[in-house]
Amino acid sequence: MTDTPAATGATTPPLNAQVSASAIPPEEMDRLTDGIVAALKSVYDPEIPADIYELGLIYRVDIADDRNVAIDMTLTAPGCPVAGEMPGWVENAVSAVPGIAGCSVTMVFDPPWDQSRMSDEARIALDMW
Repeated sequence: MTDTPAATGATTPPLNAQVSASAIPPEEMDRLTDGIVAALKSVYDPEIPADIYELGLIYRVDIADDRNVAIDMTLTAPGCPVAGEMPGWVENAVSAVPGIAGCSVTMVFDPPWDQSRMSDEARIALDMW
């Protein structure tokens, strides 16, 4: 299982893959994790000039031994106009990472998103200091 800063309370965004129980070699897990982060950073909410990863919308990323990825994510607000589309954007982006077999995204709203989940990079982009 891999946690994002939103899940761990960290202020910097790197994912910390826990590979102790994984059949995936550590070097490959690192490569997959880096690819997933890059894919997540390519997805933007069209109304906000920051990617969903830096916004802290990704709550959980789990890379299974079969290389299927399960992601829990949220939105800045439950009524977001792209709520129905964004999970598909995330699935497509992560599924395109070399070595990933597939991706499923679950939308969650507990805990609710708030601005404290944003990285410093997102705060700079949105001028929210």
